[in-house]
Amino acid sequence: MGRWTLTALVINSIIGSGIFGLPSVVAGYLGRWSPLAYFLGAVAVAVVVACLAEVASQFNGSGGPYLYSRAAFGRFAGIETGWLSWLSRATAVAAAVNLFSNYLAQFWPAAQDPLPRLATCTALIGFLALVNYRGIKTGAATSNIFTVAKLTALLTFAVAGSIFVLHMRVTSAPLPASLADTAIPVRNWFEAMLVIMFAYGGFEGAVVPMAEAKNPHRDLPMALFTALLATTMLYCAIQYVVVEVIPGAAATDRPLSLAAQMMWGDWGSSMIAGAALISVYGFLSAHMLNSPRLTFALAEQGDFPPVFARIHARFRTPHVSILVFAASVWSLAAFGNFRWNVIISSAARLFVYILVCAALPFLRRKSPTAVFRIPAGDFVAVLGVGLLLVMVSRMRMREWVIILATMSIAFVNWLWARKK
Repeated sequence: MGRWTLTALVINSIIGSGIFGLPSVVAGYLGRWSPLAYFLGAVAVAVVVACLAEVASQFNGSGGPYLYSRAAFGRFAGIETGWLSWLSRATAVAAAVNLFSNYLAQFWPAAQDPLPRLATCTALIGFLALVNYRGIKTGAATSNIFTVAKLTALLTFAVAGSIFVLHMRVTSAPLPASLADTAIPVRNWFEAMLVIMFAYGGFEGAVVPMAEAKNPHRDLPMALFTALLATTMLYCAIQYVVVEVIPGAAATDRPLSLAAQMMWGDWGSSMIAGAALISVYGFLSAHMLNSPRLTFALAEQGDFPPVFARIHARFRTPHVSILVFAASVWSLAAFGNFRWNVIISSAARLFVYILVCAALPFLRRKSPTAVFRIPAGDFVAVLGVGLLLVMVSRMRMREWVIILATMSIAFVNWLWARKK
């Protein structure tokens, strides 16, 4: 993979399913201030991206944050990072399945009823698990086929929608009010930031296959920052259109589809809903391909039971890891909802990012001749850890329960691996 291929990979890893559902969630917290929240979120994420760029540039192998934490702090931190990464990915995929059912209701209203929703989850996850079970080539083709359609639809919505809103303002035509312009509590800003971390999350997954990059030391930092800049511009424009066009944007679970309907009628709504289904399906297929490889990598390193490293005799795929991941996603999607899965995924990512930032000073001392270094790296790492800890402090008890339960399981896993 060259420089621009890496850039496209990072963009595709960030822009997944969240942007089709999160605008209404963020609008519920901040109303018309929500576009600013995406900008502030990007500033915070840029600190993490800077740390990740330096840390990742010191490795040629695959593994991502799990590999970096293991190298910096040892096996225990590596296993904890691996489990938290797995939780963030499983809940992110489950949120995408929930969102798929929401947008499917545009064409099939019964899709949100309990039994049809469960059937949709089962069919969607089961088919993608079968595709990846039977071979990586099929899974890779399935994950890439809809990327252009997804980005084209989002860019069209952002550009055409912004022009529509600006034209209405210039002509002094009244726009429907968004949410009431009232004082925003400080807690709402922090909770919105936690959700927005989900929107920008995923870039850490793009560094996992660095063994296939031509020159990761030189190309990866540029790819990360270019992708973050492009994504920030797109997200802010989309959020601006949603809160300006939809009265009470927080009340809908299909914000982009409803905004398109109000601007362009039923055909616009159907176009965006179709694009959302395509985008979510592509996101699901990509993660069903990549995420099971995390438990496979843990098992290869001896940090996980060896059954997860088994390769199918005929299809040459890590079939056990694929089936376990699919079953976990089905459970999270069936018994959770989009908002719940998004919050858990964001909370788990915060801890992964903390470990990545904290790894920077330690790896600097282990590799003093590293090719890429960010200015004032130690300060940036401390700043990143501090910002992330502030967001962690705003987590509610339900998030803490799940995070601590996951970390406890990882601790038992470490005890097993240590004895082994």
